[in-house]
Amino acid sequence: MTPPAPSDPVPKTNAMHTGSVLLTNDVGLHARPSVKLTQLAKRFSAHIEFARATTGPWADAKSPVKVMRFKAAKGETLHFRASGADATEALAAIVALVERGFTAEDEESAQPPQA
Repeated sequence: MTPPAPSDPVPKTNAMHTGSVLLTNDVGLHARPSVKLTQLAKRFSAHIEFARATTGPWADAKSPVKVMRFKAAKGETLHFRASGADATEALAAIVALVERGFTAEDEESAQPPQA
């Protein structure tokens, strides 16, 4: 008699999702971009962290103090990891925010008034 196959030891909701993105905005991860990053991260229930290297050290993306202390410059790569029920969506949204240079989707398409 063979034993039953073990169940998946890591539930799908706890799977770690990762992504990396290059900082292209002029100020890097300074005050305003830090606030935008933490505000977006807090919209998700997932645990979200980021680092300069895939080996860490990792910082909590929902902590304004930890994000602002990070001080990443233009041209650096940020590595993100997320786990939880909405980790995939959280990671996609955060990577998209950084790729847009921390502008909101509606800001990107907005045109300045013609003089």
